[in-house]
Amino acid sequence: MPRIVFTPQLRRFIEAPEFEATALVLREALEQAFAAHGLLRGYVLDDQGHLRANVVIYIDGRVVHDRQRLDHALRPASVVHVLQALSGG
Repeated sequence: MPRIVFTPQLRRFIEAPEFEATALVLREALEQAFAAHGLLRGYVLDDQGHLRANVVIYIDGRVVHDRQRLDHALRPASVVHVLQALSGG
């Protein structure tokens, strides 16, 4: 089953444990995680259901560029990292 790993920084504010999804499409897997841990949705997605500007998702080490559809295929052994984008200066 695909595994979703949320950024450790998020755990300072809400419960964000690793989650094993049964879905093999990114959006569906995220929806399963949100159903189990409702506060995660507001951190990851905006009001339109798009990936928030300050969040980056990697699937098996590759960045997700489409921030709206989130229809990327997952393999049963996929690891999805949901991270907070960092900016410096």
